[in-house]
Amino acid sequence: MSIDWLDAIQWPAMVATIAAAWLVGSNDKRRRNVGFWTFLGSNVLWVVWGFYAGAIALVVLQFALAAMNIRGTAKTS
Repeated sequence: MSIDWLDAIQWPAMVATIAAAWLVGSNDKRRRNVGFWTFLGSNVLWVVWGFYAGAIALVVLQFALAAMNIRGTAKTS
């Protein structure tokens, strides 16, 4: 059985998104900051997978969410 690595990217992207949401909800400033950076990492993974899967709406969404996450990192830092 061969693993298609580009298709498998969706799983770490999902885990990163969930972890980021958990961290952003923290009362600790440092954890929130890590959460926003984790969200940015998940945005990158989703963009890679979205292009691979032909999910252009998902790619556009990730760029919009990345802009919000960049704003979050600036406000948390």
